Amino acid sequence: MSEKKPFLTLEQAKEITAVYPTPFHIYDEAGIRATARAVNSAFAWNPGFREYFAVKATPNPYILRILREEGCGADCSSDTELMLSEAVGFAGEEIMFSSNNTTEDEFARANRQGAIINLDDITLIETLEAACGIPETICCRYTPGGDFAIGNEIMDQPKEAKYGMTRAQLTEAYKILKGKGARRFGLHAFLASNTLTNDYYPTLARILFETAVELKKETGADIKFINLSGGIGLACRPEEPDNDIMAIGEGVRRAYEEVLVPAGMGDVTLYAELGRYMLGGNGAIVTRAQHEKHTYKEYIGVDACACNLMRPAMYGAYHHITVLGKENAPCDHVYDVVGSLCENNDKFAIDRAMPQVDRGDLLYIHDTGAHGYSMGYNYNGKLRSAELLLGEDGGIKLIRRAETPKDYFATFDFSEFDIHE
Repeated sequence: MSEKKPFLTLEQAKEITAVYPTPFHIYDEAGIRATARAVNSAFAWNPGFREYFAVKATPNPYILRILREEGCGADCSSDTELMLSEAVGFAGEEIMFSSNNTTEDEFARANRQGAIINLDDITLIETLEAACGIPETICCRYTPGGDFAIGNEIMDQPKEAKYGMTRAQLTEAYKILKGKGARRFGLHAFLASNTLTNDYYPTLARILFETAVELKKETGADIKFINLSGGIGLACRPEEPDNDIMAIGEGVRRAYEEVLVPAGMGDVTLYAELGRYMLGGNGAIVTRAQHEKHTYKEYIGVDACACNLMRPAMYGAYHHITVLGKENAPCDHVYDVVGSLCENNDKFAIDRAMPQVDRGDLLYIHDTGAHGYSMGYNYNGKLRSAELLLGEDGGIKLIRRAETPKDYFATFDFSEFDIHE
């Protein structure tokens, strides 16, 4: 990739901002559908494959409905995500419930909805049994510990993750669950985040396939599915290469044929949970430059802030920024692009080479379709912005209104204070 192109033009953005004030999140329906179809195509060789979209990434019913129409399931991790998925029409094994530190009430709701329950820890067997009994279909989450590396590059450190069971616990859990009536088993693992290599999924798959073969020998469990979870990332910087989902699917197929098929497990179904890959690049924030400051650095102040997108402040994540209408202008200015929070890390870009930015310019922040709105918050009393959908026909639909002060003060409805605009 040598450039990043917005899915909005300046003319479209001006029309939208005449109706919906900035900042706002906007999603591209055509892009969402194309991505879902590409993922399904990459794994079409595996009968029954399903992408369980991670609801936490973009918890909006309009987005979930599009994904359900494309054959996706819903990956949930809380009561409210289960409720949201049910409202959209997901039912039974269209839902994967993967949580940690889970309560009996959460397990009970997931079981009532017929979801596949994925246990994060061996001690949760007791919690699940007390909540609703042990279902016949059950999944367990695995972490191998140590460092996860591809070649000489360490991708992540599972030893630091709070998720999953050790290898020994996994065998014990399968035996316990089988003794309590479980009949169909699944295996799940997440070892690295936002990877930019076509080798990640095939490497992870091989680890899980080999582990599944061992577990079947050790416990006699009938392993019906393996969930490769997420971790396929986005090329957020213009110079980064995109992942090739077809090459990734082919790499997983080779591992499947080399490990599972010879072990007599060629009927195992594969699942995925690609929240960031599915939605990240198909969403953006549109914000307006409203202030400039000239001190020891050059600052551009926009009307969005970390409450709209906290990843740069929280992780130092890079999000490319396009000044709409100035795509071909020289990047001969260096700015920090900042919000208005009383926090010095409220910055969308630091020392970023950009075209000259003038007050009133519309800035398009790329790759915010996953973990953008959903990680929003209300620090400084900031109100979360609207979510819009750019339809395949070019129309704009409001899919979540902007918050108002009334929303912010709603949880004081029990009190004697009369707070209003």
